[in-house]
Amino acid sequence: QVQVVESGGGLVQAGGSLRLSCAASGMIFSINHMGWYRQAPGKLRALVAAISSGGSITHYADSVKGRFTISRDNAKNTLYLQMNSLEPEDTAVYYCNAGGKIYHSASYDYTPSDYWGQGTQVIVSS
Repeated sequence: QVQVVESGGGLVQAGGSLRLSCAASGMIFSINHMGWYRQAPGKLRALVAAISSGGSITHYADSVKGRFTISRDNAKNTLYLQMNSLEPEDTAVYYCNAGGKIYHSASYDYTPSDYWGQGTQVIVSS
């Protein structure tokens, strides 16, 4: 059975950095696309970034472009999200999704699978 576990969240001041990790098991990690989502209080869960199975395709929400970097280490079955220049608006629970679909229309986009982690809280203080 697929298990997805996020880690690395915490409390950080505005302008600071955090790196989230997502460990996936019960699946062949290297052939699966992956995504990071976030959900702020009172808001819907939204895509933050996605990456193709081999890492050659990445997609970012406009709000995080230039600040966040998604990457993966297929040898370690681990997905990462490096978050720099954090803003209070980045405060949310961050979720990893495993095995979604990447498709291309005007640009690349990602639709999630049913495999989610439990989430990791990120709080950015002003």
